[in-house]
Amino acid sequence: MMVHLINPSDVSFGTAVITPRWLYVLAAATPRCYGDPAIVDETLVRVDPASIRPGDVVGIGVHTANALRGYEIGKMARDRGAYVVFGGIHATLYPQEAIELGGAHAVVQGDGDQVWPTVLADCSHDAPKPTYSGGRIEASQFCPARWDLLPRNRYMWASVQTVRGCPKHCSFCSVWRTDGQRPRQRASDAVIEEIVELRRLGFRFIALADDNFYPVTLGDLRLAQQQHNSARLHELESLRAERFELMSRLAKLPDVHFFTQITMEAAEDPEFLDAMRAAHILGALVGVESVTPEGLKDIYKDFNLAGEHLVERLQTFRRHGVHVLGSFIFGLPSDNPATFMATADVADRAEITFAQFVMLTPFPGTVDFVKWEKSLGDTPETIAGIPITRRWLIPTHLRPKLFWAHPVMSAEDIRRQTQAVWDKFYTWRSIWKRSRFIKSQKGRVAFMLISRIYRHMYADTGIATDSARKASSARWARWLAKPCRRLFSGRPMPHLQVPPGNQEMLPVAAD
Repeated sequence: MMVHLINPSDVSFGTAVITPRWLYVLAAATPRCYGDPAIVDETLVRVDPASIRPGDVVGIGVHTANALRGYEIGKMARDRGAYVVFGGIHATLYPQEAIELGGAHAVVQGDGDQVWPTVLADCSHDAPKPTYSGGRIEASQFCPARWDLLPRNRYMWASVQTVRGCPKHCSFCSVWRTDGQRPRQRASDAVIEEIVELRRLGFRFIALADDNFYPVTLGDLRLAQQQHNSARLHELESLRAERFELMSRLAKLPDVHFFTQITMEAAEDPEFLDAMRAAHILGALVGVESVTPEGLKDIYKDFNLAGEHLVERLQTFRRHGVHVLGSFIFGLPSDNPATFMATADVADRAEITFAQFVMLTPFPGTVDFVKWEKSLGDTPETIAGIPITRRWLIPTHLRPKLFWAHPVMSAEDIRRQTQAVWDKFYTWRSIWKRSRFIKSQKGRVAFMLISRIYRHMYADTGIATDSARKASSARWARWLAKPCRRLFSGRPMPHLQVPPGNQEMLPVAAD
């Protein structure tokens, strides 16, 4: 019985930006009696049906965007006589869909780290169950990834997870509902050991693939103090101290650089930002979402700032040496035609290093999706016979680009203006201007290439209305990806040792 682990994708670039971590975590969870799993990441190359034989087990991880491609692979694998097992956030939310449309024999809901061996054992005895509950396991039970199976010279960045779960409750995000609002934070030993293994292989750049690297804010600490909740305060202080412990150990690693995801509130915490800089965490994705108070209220994110206060807050990251990939959403109910260029202006004045601009889309598992689904009533519009409330099942070329009826703009207006902001932010001149913080000419050229590949991978391929433009962007991405990967790679350090931990926890600041 051969075990196959497949990451579906409609577009293969040959080279990918970040390793899909779940593939290598499940590889680690696969008992050695089954041999090494065959791993296929379709962002690199399409799966070969001939490699799948009767009696094999095919594990497919899906999120909403790649579910349709995942179902195609599942049906193909089942037709070839393999056991088909689905997992991932989308399968967790819609297990029956994976069974009916993807040919699944079984669906794993929740974390797969601990339950995966049971699934394989049941398949080996020809007795898979329709569903398995992986639940939300504790951080001490997370499987470290099997990076020894990683194909060399195919990824720009590696990925390591330090925490699952996010205490926020943004309306457009499903993380707090699927991974929970209680941060499940790994001990620094486990994280550092994975990072050292990756650096030994030659990875110099690593994404800390967390739901929220900043799970405890100064505001959280103040609230616990004001409520005289000593148990809660101790819990928060411990989590915060563990973050500083991890960052102090990251700072001891040679020639390794990190990127992560945090909330805007981290800008209120200069001690934390300075620790990030010392730990070589060069940048972070920050969910800005909207530049207006009304927009932030639309998405339950009024803990963010707007206007000039927002510009100042974003500049704070830069002053402390942390570069920002700002994420913005267009198509909110309060948006109007002036919102687009106002957003582009804020992104420019705030001196953020990278930006992404997405259109409001109701994703399953979110507050927005529930609200949207209810608004359409019992008989929603259908496209190709598929209800729009199951939009991910609609053939890609027929899918609408906007799903909310906007009060003042058409879907095409929003799509066109969103594309215009991408184009404005990523002109060669704008990128060159943003590269001024880099001292060497070689470094500035590298920054320009990286910016352009980011734009081609995530702009046109996400919002283009015609296949020609999408195909053109995919070609550009393939051409640029290989030289970009070389810019990130480093000399392997096979003898690198794990740095020791601190003897004492760092002091905790509550105000």
